[in-house]
Amino acid sequence: MVRVDPYKNFRFLLEIDGLTQAGFSDCSGFGSDVEVVEYREGGDASTVRKLPGKSSFPDLTLKWGITDSRELYDWHQGILDGKLQRKNGSIILLDDLGQEKVRWNFFGAWPSKYKAPDLSGTGKEAAIDALTISCERLIRAAA
Repeated sequence: MVRVDPYKNFRFLLEIDGLTQAGFSDCSGFGSDVEVVEYREGGDASTVRKLPGKSSFPDLTLKWGITDSRELYDWHQGILDGKLQRKNGSIILLDDLGQEKVRWNFFGAWPSKYKAPDLSGTGKEAAIDALTISCERLIRAAA
């Protein structure tokens, strides 16, 4: 029997329309929800039927140590300047050798929130930027 260990959650990359960035400390929020619509049929008032309703996708939140790179911040600044630019991208989970193992693709995304790092004269931690990306659809790609 071959032992198969799960992949670790700390090796991942982000690709957005040709930009590949690593070094994120956190990436969270990806998944999907399907609204449940309940109804009763006229002849069977005691039983509630359930149907799938609209699908929605939570916002993605990315956190990384601030560097000289401005691509993600500038994308958000474009929204503030009234220039909506939707992009497609991927979150890629890597194995211990740095090989791609799982990919989640997102579509129609744009940065809806930016949070600058908290600063402290007595701090010792890295300064962390955070960007929230709203997307229209997210799927786990086939291997």
